[in-house]
Amino acid sequence: MKILVLSFFCFFFFFTPPLCRVPSEAQLEAEPEHASTPPRGWNSYDSFCWTISEEEFLLSAEIISNRLKPHGYEYVVVDYLWYRRKVEGAYTDSLGFDVIDEWGRLIPDPERWPSSKGGKGFSEVAKKVHSMGLKFGVHVMRGISLQAFNANTPILDTVKGSAYEESGRQWTAKDIGLKERACAWMSHGFMSVNTKLESGRAFLRSLYLQYAEWGVDFVKHDCVFGDDLDIDEISFVSEVLRKLDRPILYSLSPGTSATPAMAKDVSGLVNMYRITGDDWDTWRDVVSHFDISRDFSTSKMIGAKGLLGRSWPDLDMLPLGWLTDPGSNEGPHRTSNLNLDEQRTQMTLWAMAKSPLMFGGDFPYITGMKGSRSKNKVLYQHLAEGGKLNTRALGVTTCKDPKAYRWSIKALDQDLEQICWKEKLGSKFEEPPCLYKRKPLLASGEEMIYKQKYQGTLHLLASDGMELCLDASPRRRLTSKEFGGGSFSSCKGDANQMWELNANGTLVNSYSGLCATVDSLEADVGSNGIRSWIATGRRGLIYLKLLIKYVFSICTADSSTIPENIVLLDSFFSF
Repeated sequence: MKILVLSFFCFFFFFTPPLCRVPSEAQLEAEPEHASTPPRGWNSYDSFCWTISEEEFLLSAEIISNRLKPHGYEYVVVDYLWYRRKVEGAYTDSLGFDVIDEWGRLIPDPERWPSSKGGKGFSEVAKKVHSMGLKFGVHVMRGISLQAFNANTPILDTVKGSAYEESGRQWTAKDIGLKERACAWMSHGFMSVNTKLESGRAFLRSLYLQYAEWGVDFVKHDCVFGDDLDIDEISFVSEVLRKLDRPILYSLSPGTSATPAMAKDVSGLVNMYRITGDDWDTWRDVVSHFDISRDFSTSKMIGAKGLLGRSWPDLDMLPLGWLTDPGSNEGPHRTSNLNLDEQRTQMTLWAMAKSPLMFGGDFPYITGMKGSRSKNKVLYQHLAEGGKLNTRALGVTTCKDPKAYRWSIKALDQDLEQICWKEKLGSKFEEPPCLYKRKPLLASGEEMIYKQKYQGTLHLLASDGMELCLDASPRRRLTSKEFGGGSFSSCKGDANQMWELNANGTLVNSYSGLCATVDSLEADVGSNGIRSWIATGRRGLIYLKLLIKYVFSICTADSSTIPENIVLLDSFFSF
């Protein structure tokens, strides 16, 4: 069975490059394009969460080099919290367990990454990865850590090699950190920095120059896209990377609520960007990728101009082989819940959509695949009006999207107003979704500070008697099958809960700069549904596949009725 599974992976790894290539547009640059095809590699998250050690990582890299490098798989990426001490009390959103240097920059946990001792960072690991013919990547979070903020560490001026000074004083973490813009799903971990300040830009510059010094080839930048969009930080990081003397592939994550309109603002700044929430090993997660793949395919953004080359919409890692669980403190301990047919479906969709292929399972222990055991249900945030559960849900989109201009004020009495969605609804008896307008509920000691920062902004409530405010981003990581962009939690002074209604009908969030919309919930697609996918290959060939009951089945038809440029994939693959 082990041989079967590995040959199954190698088959797809061999097949994907022809589908992934995009014709040149008269050469973007004289020098070779960066990310000229969708990147391929391995990421540690699905199998180790945050707990992976140097020994485990290098063992995986060696296997990838021996088995998958011939098929174009070149990146090995250590995912998040490589700087967190693996001790009692530490978990994914704990505070005070990270290893930082004197400048507030994160460095590898020396117990898990012993070669980092003596200020070496990841340089020794990168050298070993490079010696295997592979490229080394790291996961990083937005802005600055809360731990560095609390310690009020100085900022490194990379030009002078000393503390950053401006206007006759040293600048520190508390000068640049935006605590009210903490990452919504890791609020004890990281916050945005003020990129309008030169000191804020100096801090970000010191981070990415350090990654370059370590020999990093790939950066996965998290909590900056989708619901968590931070276009200012993305733009500045892209500028820093563009000026380096060696290319670093720039990847964004996560992609909850991402749309082609939103992605157009970032695609030219990066090389790959997630367009879904986290993909795990359930059939519902796989199904959720069909429509978003279609939307990006028709938007002509696949293989568009990116940072020093091309950019690619990313359907997320492939949760195959031995895995861990989301947010777990342990490594691989179970096999994928997707059965073999479901895995084939996923691999084919990723290849046809020209997504980057980043394997997420544990390579050293790949075995046979068990059938699907998942009983999870899709979770949605609904709008409840008058005790009636609506079929619509709050979402977010770029404010350039025409559908964002549909909010207006509805006065109930002199003290109470609603903000309502103006779209024409399917039924004349259906009431438009509305939110209740409230002034920010702030602690007295903080009131003046927040009035200055968020003048004209509002908290929005689900109902008049419910003191729960609308968040722009969920306060936990979402999987692909879950709907993002609208959840309610206790009212706070976070930018995530601050909204501004403009005269043009847009409702803008202070955390991400994205605009609220009301979306129809998609119909649930069970395992008995019929799905289809079409992709254009080389020389005008069209690849067609029908996925019936999530098993590869193709409708039987007289071959004489099929046009010459249509290729039925069952005749192309040998499963």
